[in-house]
Amino acid sequence: MLSTYIYICVHICITNPSQCSQSLIPHFALKKSEEEEEKCNKRKEEKRKKTMVKFSKELEAQLIPEWKDAFVNYWQLKKHIKKIKLARNKRPIQLNHGFGRSIVDPIRFIAMKLLSTKLFYSSNNNTNTDDDETGKIRSTSMEDASDHEVEFYQTELLQLFSEEDEVRVFFERLDEELNKVNQFYKTKESEFLERGEALNDQLQTLMDLKQILDGNRRRKLNNLPRSSSSSRRNSGFSESPLGLNDGSTEISDEIIAAFERNGVKFMNSPAAGGRAKRKKVEKRKAAMRIDIPATTPTSAISAVTSMLWEDLISNSTKQDSTAGHSINRKKIQCAEKMIRTAFVELYRGLGLLKTYSSLNMVAFTKILKKFDKVSKQQASASYLKAVKRSHFISSDKVVRLMDEVESIFTQHFANNDRKRAMKFLRPQQHKDSHLVTFFSGLFTGCFVSLFGIYIILAHLCDIFSSTTGTAYMETVYPVFSVFALLSLHMFLYGCNMMMWKNTRINYNFIFEFAPNTALKYRDAFLICTTLMTCIVGALLIHLLLTAAAISPSHVDTIPGVLLLIFIALLICPFDIFYRPTRYCFLRIMRNIICSPLYKVLMVDFFMADQLTSQIPLLRHLESTACYFLAGSFKTHQYTCKNGSLYRQFAYVISFSPYYWRAMQCARRWFDESDPNHLANMGKYVSAMVAAGARLTYATQSSGLWFGVVLVTSIVATVYQLYWDFVKDWGLLNPNSKNPWLRDDLTLKNKSFYYISIALNVVLRVAWIESITQFRINQVQTHLLDFFLASLEVIRRGHWNFYRLENEHLNNVGKFRAVKTVPLPFREMDSD
Repeated sequence: MLSTYIYICVHICITNPSQCSQSLIPHFALKKSEEEEEKCNKRKEEKRKKTMVKFSKELEAQLIPEWKDAFVNYWQLKKHIKKIKLARNKRPIQLNHGFGRSIVDPIRFIAMKLLSTKLFYSSNNNTNTDDDETGKIRSTSMEDASDHEVEFYQTELLQLFSEEDEVRVFFERLDEELNKVNQFYKTKESEFLERGEALNDQLQTLMDLKQILDGNRRRKLNNLPRSSSSSRRNSGFSESPLGLNDGSTEISDEIIAAFERNGVKFMNSPAAGGRAKRKKVEKRKAAMRIDIPATTPTSAISAVTSMLWEDLISNSTKQDSTAGHSINRKKIQCAEKMIRTAFVELYRGLGLLKTYSSLNMVAFTKILKKFDKVSKQQASASYLKAVKRSHFISSDKVVRLMDEVESIFTQHFANNDRKRAMKFLRPQQHKDSHLVTFFSGLFTGCFVSLFGIYIILAHLCDIFSSTTGTAYMETVYPVFSVFALLSLHMFLYGCNMMMWKNTRINYNFIFEFAPNTALKYRDAFLICTTLMTCIVGALLIHLLLTAAAISPSHVDTIPGVLLLIFIALLICPFDIFYRPTRYCFLRIMRNIICSPLYKVLMVDFFMADQLTSQIPLLRHLESTACYFLAGSFKTHQYTCKNGSLYRQFAYVISFSPYYWRAMQCARRWFDESDPNHLANMGKYVSAMVAAGARLTYATQSSGLWFGVVLVTSIVATVYQLYWDFVKDWGLLNPNSKNPWLRDDLTLKNKSFYYISIALNVVLRVAWIESITQFRINQVQTHLLDFFLASLEVIRRGHWNFYRLENEHLNNVGKFRAVKTVPLPFREMDSD
């Protein structure tokens, strides 16, 4: 009976396929299988969505921020997949009506497979094709404008998909992304290969020069008496990593003559006189010179002196055939350090390019699998074959160059110690500790509790009254205001780092911080909360001792002791309390104070900008120094502020941050010859004039000085606002697609930028309070000054985010993810 029923069903499906799905197959035989299949499909769909969302976040977290535009636009391709899915859901299904599947569906599927196979055709001699169920992937090679061979991929859809516009658009977009990734990889690969060849040449030149210097040193030692020679050998001379031992082979005069033909002169060379008498060799058109950047005061002064000297004797220098550049061991050591840093940056760039290749390969795999799910076709296999044959996957030049760099670095810069070499090439980042977060919360709670207790006790003791508050403000206010403003600035810097991290701004690369020792935002919050807890605790102890009628001369030493402890921790040589960060801060402050003698880096002028917002803090340090050095804490006579020296030194304190910043601009103009730096220097000069006018008006309140303050402050403020918005933030572009902003924005909500512009304007004109002279009593005057100083610190923290955002976008626009290290040896055309 059952066999007869099945025979009838099969006969109906074969003779009349259009009614096959409406055959006599009972509903109860298919209903249960359809429900199970529907549940299974839902579970698979939910699992697939979780996987896709997870990969989207993983890709966004791992991609290189400076190369973001060169990665596969995975999110745009996902949108095209959704369009394909929606279009197919709207399209009516013609085969299976009513009751779902039919028993002849497998036969039809095989027939469609055979039909689609017949539509494929083989490729010709000039074009590579990959055939799948979707179409043909053509790979065409052609030359670009720079005579480099460029490979382009293009997918031609089969008749099965040719009528679907969404599929056609998806594969056109996919081909564009593949071509973009391939071309970018080729460009970066060629850049790194050229850099590697240049570094090999530099390293070979460095080794030859070191051999020559070692040979000259051995000749000098051989000419000395034996006793003197033995004392020299025991004098503690240490070889650098590239130095050769005394057992190396003798250097022939031909090597030295070859360098001297290139314009290099060796100091204390005993064979120079003999070689000068030999046959003259024709000079080459290219001469080699050593360029050591003037990063220190000594090198900067030497560079300026040599430049002036060359200008004075330029005519005689051109006629002097023996003129050259003196080479000594110190210059060789500087050149060695530059080459070592260049190898580290090259290795880092190669690692980034390797990561770029692997992430894009995974992105192509994921998106093609998603297309297979939606289209119910197996299109990924053949397309992935084309992707794997593309240059960014098939090329192994990057891997081989990485192995070569590891070998060279281990041999020449790590004394064949691979573990030591890997510390330079692959520095390990410290993982975030939960203890940092725990103690940050703990100290925050302690600070809030102690501050609340302090406010209650200060109110009960009537410490801020006009009668008893004057002495308290003179002794306690300056020191604790310094720590309060410093803690506020540190808290805002922690907020900046958190925002930079969330918006994928690579601030460690911009500031050139070491990734294994760089401060993180959790660490900044911990430092801030710890410092504020100690400060409020000291304030509370000072208040309790004062209320207990302890000797004021002893109680008032508490702020001074706290300041000494802070300075001791700052210069502590032991590896505790973030020693790399502390020493980095001291080094940056040295560079700022000694401007323009040191080379100006991004972190140097960024920190100098912070100091221009901390002039009240510097003035408080002046008051503290006056109070303790003059011995006022013993006599409680606050007379040092009335002296002329104190008032004159106030001008120096107010001018110093602007002067340092102006000198940095002058140094950058000297190094880069960019007139924008001179214009930026004019901004700080105008700020110095305005600050001096306001200080004078504070002591000489006349109508004339009021007009001078008003004019100079308005000019300086307009100058500063223009530079903030146009130069530092890159905003106010009338031709931008974002009205009066810029084309690229890291924040999705544009209103934040407009609010920030308005807020920066309001906080920039806070100087109006200084000319209104709104004062009630001494205590409220100090509190008002502290409030205005805090507003300026808040403005600077707000400014920091957009300043670094603009710098990051400039790096992104130039695909600059690796620091470019200048090479010491270069060839130049001889006159």
